Amino acid sequence: MSSIKPQLLLIGFFLLTVSAFSQSTVRGKVRFQGDVLPYANVYLEGTTYGTTTSEEGVYELKNIPNGAYKITISFTGMEPTSKKINLKGREITVHFELNESSSLDEVVITGTLKPVSRSSTPVPVEVYKPTFFKKNPTPNIFDALQNVNGVRPQLNCNVCNTGDIHINGLEGPYTLVMIDGMPIVSGLSTVYGLSGIPNALMERLEIVKGPASSLYGSEAVGGLINIITKNPGSAPKFFADVNVTSWLETNIDVGMKANINNSSVLTGVNYYNYSNPIDNNDDNFTDVTLQDRISVFQKWNFNRKSNKLFSVAGRFFYEDRWGGEMQWNKSYRGGEEVYGESIYTKRWEVLGSYQLPVEPNMLFNFSYTDHDQNSVYGDTPYLAKQKIGFGQLTYDVTKNKHDLLFGTAVRYQYYDDNTPATETEDEVVIPSLFVQDEIDLAEKHTLLLGARYDYDSRHGNIFTPRLAYKWSVSDNSILRLNAGTGFRVVNLFTEEHAALTGSRDVIIAEELEPEQSYNVNLNFLSKIYANNGTFIGLDASAWYTYFNNLIIPDYDTNPNQIIYDNLDGYAVTAGISGNVDIIFSNGIKALIGATYMNVSNTEDGITKDQILTEKFSGTWAVSYKIQDWDLNIDYTGNVYGPMRLPLLGDLDPRQEYSPYWSIQNIQFTYDGWKGFELYAGVKNLLNWTPNKGNPFIIARAHDPFDKDVVFDNDGNVVPTPENPYALTFDPSYVYAPNQGIRGFIGLRYNLN
Repeated sequence: MSSIKPQLLLIGFFLLTVSAFSQSTVRGKVRFQGDVLPYANVYLEGTTYGTTTSEEGVYELKNIPNGAYKITISFTGMEPTSKKINLKGREITVHFELNESSSLDEVVITGTLKPVSRSSTPVPVEVYKPTFFKKNPTPNIFDALQNVNGVRPQLNCNVCNTGDIHINGLEGPYTLVMIDGMPIVSGLSTVYGLSGIPNALMERLEIVKGPASSLYGSEAVGGLINIITKNPGSAPKFFADVNVTSWLETNIDVGMKANINNSSVLTGVNYYNYSNPIDNNDDNFTDVTLQDRISVFQKWNFNRKSNKLFSVAGRFFYEDRWGGEMQWNKSYRGGEEVYGESIYTKRWEVLGSYQLPVEPNMLFNFSYTDHDQNSVYGDTPYLAKQKIGFGQLTYDVTKNKHDLLFGTAVRYQYYDDNTPATETEDEVVIPSLFVQDEIDLAEKHTLLLGARYDYDSRHGNIFTPRLAYKWSVSDNSILRLNAGTGFRVVNLFTEEHAALTGSRDVIIAEELEPEQSYNVNLNFLSKIYANNGTFIGLDASAWYTYFNNLIIPDYDTNPNQIIYDNLDGYAVTAGISGNVDIIFSNGIKALIGATYMNVSNTEDGITKDQILTEKFSGTWAVSYKIQDWDLNIDYTGNVYGPMRLPLLGDLDPRQEYSPYWSIQNIQFTYDGWKGFELYAGVKNLLNWTPNKGNPFIIARAHDPFDKDVVFDNDGNVVPTPENPYALTFDPSYVYAPNQGIRGFIGLRYNLN
């Protein structure tokens, strides 16, 4: 036995030596949105090996026995990310890019006017962060929405390129756009202010699809978009984003924050310029409106001893835009020699929130906007002023199983223009009261009841109730049912704008009554974690909305008129929509959405599809990062089905329905330099424009003042050899951008 022991000791020593030399090291860097992430947790699952990243986002695990492992990174507010590794007695490098936690856990305020997690609220709210919009950089929020499922930025004029936002097939006037919960984007700004909201001031975007009038009043019939601005406390010390396209569009975003006494201040400046007239479709009209605009934004957060909220923000926006015949310049402004549409927009905004020094929570929100419009459409001037003041006080209290919200609001609206439609100044004050009760029925069941009362001197008393129910089917799945009513008062400027830009006259058939809608929406939200590290998020909805007194533009009865009247019948919008958010274990990320809907109007037993409304649409954003190259690849796009288009009569040779069409983009981003991102790509890869398949887009572009058009005694156009299709000048045949393929390149910098 004694002769065996030295041999055993020798064998043991040999095995220990082999083991010592059979260990490995794993190191790498952890990032979030291109920036290093310090103090993230790093560990090998099923072992005691772990560490945290340094201030530079670097981690290192030493002396790891050879074998197969799963290395996982976790950080508060982020989705845990894992990768499989195989150690073979050497050093390996494994980098990670973390994603924000599932939007199920986002904190949202839009659905209930209170900050709650998305998984807790009975109202379905979609959340989009700047990371999403960086996949396809755009100069403003209006253009950025093109890749959001169920939301479509709709151009309404081929010349001035104004537009509105459709949600679930409903026209722009049904969509309420807010900034920090304040309904300051309305009327004039719905048409001209949307393109002036830069992406740089956005912290996140919250979208509610379906009526929200019980909390937000008129205009929130189809849905609402709430732009939450950046918090000065968490914003970078300095940020800049500069990009230019091959069409010579230039967009510059610059911002910085500072601490002044007991406050933090964020200042942002956005400048956009496009001064390169292009006419690729050879109609002697600019394909894209030329624009020169600046937006200056500043937000103050005041640090109070009570730690209660006090925030004030302001923005100034100025834009000079024009579109028209290629030879137009400002010397022709307002004349009838060369056609051009020239719009000067000047706008001020102030908004804020103040939490009263009392218990429980009372919050006062306020806003004021002043909008000045100086426009000419050919030889037709349009001069308008609009002022909107808004104040709202909410009282939030929890008692037993009831989470109560009481509120009162007052809205002041002033509008005046130089058109016959506004013989006197339109000035109105609308007071409101609303109440909401969120009830915990059981551990997994929540019921929300709400109601709003408004008094409008033009239309009297308006009452809008609301009901929402949430069932937490499991820890990762939620079912929601929402039902309610909505109302909308016609906004004359929004409705008549189509007449200013062409030869059609706006006819108001009678005194218009407010629209009333009834809506029900079913939503299912779920997240799935697969064993191979793949994450799948599902968000599906089905909705049905029924309208009384629908106010619709009638383009069909008379090709020279747009007739507005309350529908003597009913209208329905119904559909289904779904988003799938997938993060594969190999790093590929995809967000894919699709919507199918039917939007129709029924009058005198005849049902028609709503004009400029598609039945099918789809969106996608696919991303992948090549870690070793510090290179991100983003492929984004959308596809739309046919929609009925506004023709000028039976002889009009343009297509009655649009074809299937798609805008697709690709972007490459290098983030290997600390604080910097260099990005470049191609927009509209398919070079698709709506003139394909049409003889022309703008009717009688060669005769924009209708000097050679012959009319009969009833005002109808008479076909002539020079005008065989009996047309007048009309740029309203538009459903998609006229801008073709173009490249872009840009540089971002963040100093944290």
